[in-house]
Amino acid sequence: MSALTQNASHDEPKTQIQQNLEDEVVQDILKTGTDLRQYSKQIEKELKEVENKSIQDYIKESQNIASLHNQISACDQILERMEFMLLDFQNDLGSISSEILSLQRKSVSMSQELANRQAVRGQLSQFIDDMVVPESLITGVLDCNITDKDFLTHLQILNHKLSFVKEQSFKESKSCLDVKDILEKLKIKAMSKIRSYLLEQVYKFRKPMTNYQVPQNVLLKHKFFYEFVLSNERNVAQEICNEYVDTMSKVYFSYFKSYCGRIMKLQYEECATKDDLMGIEDTASRGLFHKTSLKHKTTVFSIGNRGSVLAQQLEEPIIVPHAQMKNRYPFEALFRSEQYAMVDNACREYLFVSEFFMVRGPQALDLFNYIMGKTIGLLTKNLETFVAECYDMIALFLCFHLILRYQLMCHKRCVPALDKYWENLQAIILPRFEQVFRLNINSIRDCDPTKFNREMGPHYITRRYAEFSAALVGISENFPNELVNKLLAELQEEVELFILRMAAIFPQRKEQLIYLINNYDMVLNIIMERTRDNSKEAESFRSRLAVKSGEYVEEILSPHFGEMMQFVKECEHLVEKGQQQQLKKYDAKSLSLVQNFSSTWKKSLEELNREVVISFPNLVTGSSLLQLALTQLVQYYHRFHKLLTPNTRTQLTNIHLIMVELKKYKTVY
Repeated sequence: MSALTQNASHDEPKTQIQQNLEDEVVQDILKTGTDLRQYSKQIEKELKEVENKSIQDYIKESQNIASLHNQISACDQILERMEFMLLDFQNDLGSISSEILSLQRKSVSMSQELANRQAVRGQLSQFIDDMVVPESLITGVLDCNITDKDFLTHLQILNHKLSFVKEQSFKESKSCLDVKDILEKLKIKAMSKIRSYLLEQVYKFRKPMTNYQVPQNVLLKHKFFYEFVLSNERNVAQEICNEYVDTMSKVYFSYFKSYCGRIMKLQYEECATKDDLMGIEDTASRGLFHKTSLKHKTTVFSIGNRGSVLAQQLEEPIIVPHAQMKNRYPFEALFRSEQYAMVDNACREYLFVSEFFMVRGPQALDLFNYIMGKTIGLLTKNLETFVAECYDMIALFLCFHLILRYQLMCHKRCVPALDKYWENLQAIILPRFEQVFRLNINSIRDCDPTKFNREMGPHYITRRYAEFSAALVGISENFPNELVNKLLAELQEEVELFILRMAAIFPQRKEQLIYLINNYDMVLNIIMERTRDNSKEAESFRSRLAVKSGEYVEEILSPHFGEMMQFVKECEHLVEKGQQQQLKKYDAKSLSLVQNFSSTWKKSLEELNREVVISFPNLVTGSSLLQLALTQLVQYYHRFHKLLTPNTRTQLTNIHLIMVELKKYKTVY
């Protein structure tokens, strides 16, 4: 034993003794000095007495104790039986828990089996429904009229069963052998009825005066018939398609051949020829603007109402030849009617074949070309024939823009099938248009100014150019073309040179300026009236007109106020150089100029007004030039006033008197 354990064992008796000494009884004994032996005997005697009393009490309560013992024993027996019952109940609960777990496992298993059976049952039921051929289907396919709604329903069911059996046969399903024969017979019967019906509808197109939309709408209503044939018997589908293509190809070709032949009889009897060029000399017998000829031919260079084919007439109903036998039309109006008929029929046909024959992309284009190819070739050849001998640039240009607009219309209708056709027509028109355009340019370049009358008014060749240029610029605003812009620029250059050559035949500069202003003004007015104000052509002639107008004003002021104008220019030059001594030499001259001006200015204004009115047939132009001249005169007068000495100024006519007089010549048109 260790020293720590030994120390602990010695300390325990000491602790016990200490506790005994601290007891109250022991403390009292120690304080009173009682004899412990005597005290011990007394205590034993008291204990003995207590014991005897306890025994006596026990003997008295013996019956109760015995009864209590019996009750305790009975309780023990009852508790023992309850213990056995609880143990049995515990055993029963254990067995029930096991049964519940077993039932749960069986329930899960049964649920899985039920789900599997239901899934199999659904698939098997659907399989049987798809495979079985009911009596109602057989009766419906055999006996129903093909146009009845019930027949279409039965046909859809039959088509589904045929597809299903075909699919299952690849999986080697034995049940397919049971229904394959009856389905094949039903397919043959349905195919026979559909083939006869579709061919009958196709043959209706061959009847004269047929509205093609009616049988086409009937076919679209029963387009599932063709879908059934296509999915089950491609040879029959190809036969129906070929029959339709062959029929419609002949129908459209016959219709357009007849229509084009009749409508072209409504064209103007007189057409533009190689003698109707812009630079060719005009004569009385063949007047370009001669009123009597307008009933039989269209104007060559002015557009007039011909541009309406691109606007309000663009989508008007086509011209009916037998209803318009007394009317005559320019070529572009007949061309519009032809092409609009082509657009209407071609767009409807393309959309029909795409929907009914269920083709898209290249297949739809090929089928469309088979149908419309001969008709497209006919219209292309007709245009080539006309263009080869055409000298009417307005007609060619309007036809070109009709093509652009109808091509855009086809794109809006989601029909790209005519794109190649439109490109071919453009390729036919543009080279001829350029060729005739250059013939007109050359005619202006080669014309001899000396052959024309010396008239200072607008020249008819210039008017031709103005009308023609305005027409082309106005038409091209929404569809600009680089070639047309280039040709117009060349034509403008030649016309400007022609105007200058014509002006050169006049001996006096004032006459030349009058001729130039009249022609520039006429061109500018026509272009601004028919096109935008900021077009290149308008800007070019506006700048030329401004320069020549300024020069003309100086020219007409010189005979009346030339000395004053020269005086102002010379003196202002000296003032700029600071040569005041030289300026004093002009004082004497200024006095005579003031006196001369005061005596002649009113008469000079009258002569100016008369001269301008006679020189310019356009009153607006004449009034503008007169006002420009008067404004220039006032400016010279102010400058002249500044250069005079104070003494000389007092003799000068008051500017207010002059302004009052000038207002008399201000006319508003």
